[in-house]
Amino acid sequence: MERFNRAIDALSGTVFFKLPLFGVQIELIVLYLAVPMLFFTLWLGFPNIRCLRHAVDVLRRQPREGEARGDVSQFAALTTALAGTIGLGNIAGVAVALTMGGPGAILWMFIIGWFAMTVKMAEVTLGLKYRITDDRGHVHGGPMYVLKTVLARKGWPRLGVAIGGAYAFFALFGAIPMVQVNQSFAQVSVVTGMRNGWAYGIGLAFAVSLVTLGGARWLGEVSKRLTPLKVAVYLSGVVAILLLHAGDVPAALARIWDGAWTGHAAVGGAVGAFVAGMRRAVFASEAGVGSAVMAHSLARTDEPVSEGMVALLEPMLGTMIVCSIGGLALVAAGTWDDRGLKGIQITSAAFAQVGGLFPWLLAVVVVLFAYSTLVAWGFYGLQAWGYLFGNGPKAQWSYKILYVVALPPAAVIDLGRVVDIVDSSFFLMAIPNVIALFLCAGELRRDVGEYWERRAGGAASSRSGGAATIH
Repeated sequence: MERFNRAIDALSGTVFFKLPLFGVQIELIVLYLAVPMLFFTLWLGFPNIRCLRHAVDVLRRQPREGEARGDVSQFAALTTALAGTIGLGNIAGVAVALTMGGPGAILWMFIIGWFAMTVKMAEVTLGLKYRITDDRGHVHGGPMYVLKTVLARKGWPRLGVAIGGAYAFFALFGAIPMVQVNQSFAQVSVVTGMRNGWAYGIGLAFAVSLVTLGGARWLGEVSKRLTPLKVAVYLSGVVAILLLHAGDVPAALARIWDGAWTGHAAVGGAVGAFVAGMRRAVFASEAGVGSAVMAHSLARTDEPVSEGMVALLEPMLGTMIVCSIGGLALVAAGTWDDRGLKGIQITSAAFAQVGGLFPWLLAVVVVLFAYSTLVAWGFYGLQAWGYLFGNGPKAQWSYKILYVVALPPAAVIDLGRVVDIVDSSFFLMAIPNVIALFLCAGELRRDVGEYWERRAGGAASSRSGGAATIH
């Protein structure tokens, strides 16, 4: 066992290797993810500004069933991806950023989330372009298929299969749901006094199985209803905190701005605020990790770039809006500065200031966030499993059963190094995914340019009496 523990420690130490940056330690993997954010924002001509309105238009005019290739609507694909992205990290992660970098970290989360929009657009566009259709007519996609096809086209088919397989292998472990189950039970037990972790885990597993065993269509239907609900419930609590502390909001905004630029933030001044904000924004948005590509690949569209534009709404909604508003509420409430609290306890204390029922509201939010994340990541793991072992009925059912059975023990076991394995695998997914992005940088810019040309041609045709429609 000692040898096993040392191996896990070595893996975690390698993945989260830290470099000193102006006196602040930052994980190399976070810098690795930050580079494509800046590069592709410039390379693709700031789509995080130019394409926002068009992304909303795409959702309004999305193809109906039978009009384009895909298993679910573009809106359902977006909400499925958001179900996996907007999770407990958006609640506890903001509190962690405040603890590490002070109020200034909230502004940096907002800024990095803005750059993350472009990376999300780029990776999803490639995922749609290189998705496959199985014998039953269902689509499958993800960075593994991009790597396999692109490297084969460049004359390295075996390397493509190997690197794509490495991504799928890491994704299998990254999709292990133990942290979500464990953290949600911890919050529920605090509020309700519930101590039977097995009962909670079995109940949650049953609820997840209703969607997971039902397939992509069930996933899309549940996600497009549950994702807006969970965000609305959480933001209602956040708004209540802001209303309670309305007089403190201007000062909180000033602290956030001042902390980002003048060095009043904790842990290394302004640089510490930047590092903390960047780290949490990367973790919250998952931009560069490639996980959301597997959800967006289900989208019903024949235009990969259009789904890429829909995907750039993800970091805007999850990081720039949900995380920023939540962070502002915690700064206004003052609970972020209580050294006796950490993580989700900071958020819970802020909710408790509003009234006795609000910790219960937070418990509901935590369960909703955990549940939707479990459902989405179960699907991600299924896509990785399918790449490695095939997409036949037997292979798919074997994974679904294994996934559901793995949930109940997570509520009662001590996570310890299991968390290290999961977290390390999650961020190892970014290494091959970013390689795929840079391998396809040229074709990405060309595809985006051609998409806009078709849009312009379709608009001109419509004005002259034609009926061209681009989805």
